[in-house]
Amino acid sequence: MTEKEKMLAGEPFDPFDAELAADRDRARRLTHRLNVELCEQDDTYRATLRELCPGIGTALIRAPFYCDYGYNVFAGEGTFINFGCICLDLAPIRLGRHCQVGPGVQLLTAHHPLDAVERATGIEQGLPVTVGDNCWIGGGAILCPGVTVGDRTVIGAGSVVTRDLPADCVAAGNPARVIRRLR
Repeated sequence: MTEKEKMLAGEPFDPFDAELAADRDRARRLTHRLNVELCEQDDTYRATLRELCPGIGTALIRAPFYCDYGYNVFAGEGTFINFGCICLDLAPIRLGRHCQVGPGVQLLTAHHPLDAVERATGIEQGLPVTVGDNCWIGGGAILCPGVTVGDRTVIGAGSVVTRDLPADCVAAGNPARVIRRLR
């Protein structure tokens, strides 16, 4: 199994692998083009965005936007991602339909060993981030590796989501906790 296949399977992998390094270089070139060269949300911008992130469909991402690979970012119809979003997409990042993602949001899948000796080897793993339909993620929020957010949930600005959140609630804080039910 190649290191890329391990990464895509959610297993520990070596991020210094040449194929993965080439994939990150490709993503870096495309994000540079989006963030620096293409100022208009025109057909060229949308084509470049879909080349970088083929799984975003009709979603709109405003520059600047940063990701490791791009091909692990998925967004449903009508989703809007505001300025400065960071997607560390070692594992799938899945945003449902009609989500609103505020500026400066970080969607992080990179997980490292807790043991210092093992961590020093450089091996890492990706744990997916999944957000349901019709969610609103407030500006500056951070979603940590492995979390799932239920449909219609609102995450307060600046919150740090460290564990799963149910559907139909408002969550806020560090760590984020449910502060109100919506239904």
